[in-house]
Amino acid sequence: MFDFLEGYDLLGAFWVTVKLTVLAGVGSLIWGTLLAAMRVGPVPLMRGFGTAYVNIVRNIPLTVIILFTSLGLNQTLGINLGATDFDVINFRLAVLGLIAYTSAFVCEALRSGINTVPVGQAEAARAIGLNFTQVLTLIVLPQAFRSVVGPLTNVLIALTKNTTVAAAIGVAEAATLMKEMIENEAQLILISAVFAFGFVCLTLPTGLILGWVSKKVAVKR
Repeated sequence: MFDFLEGYDLLGAFWVTVKLTVLAGVGSLIWGTLLAAMRVGPVPLMRGFGTAYVNIVRNIPLTVIILFTSLGLNQTLGINLGATDFDVINFRLAVLGLIAYTSAFVCEALRSGINTVPVGQAEAARAIGLNFTQVLTLIVLPQAFRSVVGPLTNVLIALTKNTTVAAAIGVAEAATLMKEMIENEAQLILISAVFAFGFVCLTLPTGLILGWVSKKVAVKR
């Protein structure tokens, strides 16, 4: 029944998807946190940059961003991110595009968590001499992260599914292999079912595990 899978590196394709998800997830968390810090910071220029970035990037289709990394950064500006192999360049560009897009959603999720921290805590921290960076990193962000594990889980699951857009620039992940198999095999329903099941296997445990973590670390009010 599944003889059509022979000759295709199904596990390898999903492994590329996993690597895209992990690398883009870590990068998005870092950049999204910095954007959130800018949006709540005391410097008007940084607040303006953070606000403009989030509002602009969230409203641009991910496909456009991914294509820009390939056509704009690589082919037009010659940026190769330290690689010479075509496949490696496209993989790194896809990670960069996913980070640029997903970090906007991470920022908004984290900013909502920052808003749940009582203002009195920040005022008390400033009263004992802590500066903005210390208040943010020692008082606000630890509580904010604990309160937004759930929303960040949704962002991570969305990121896992969004990795399929990397096929637009030739990254050999699951969606690329699925397209190739559909073109070569007369098993559209079974192929679609196999890849749907593969993505469920990636996203369902993530949601269950991080949902459990969210309940364990939730801030008691």
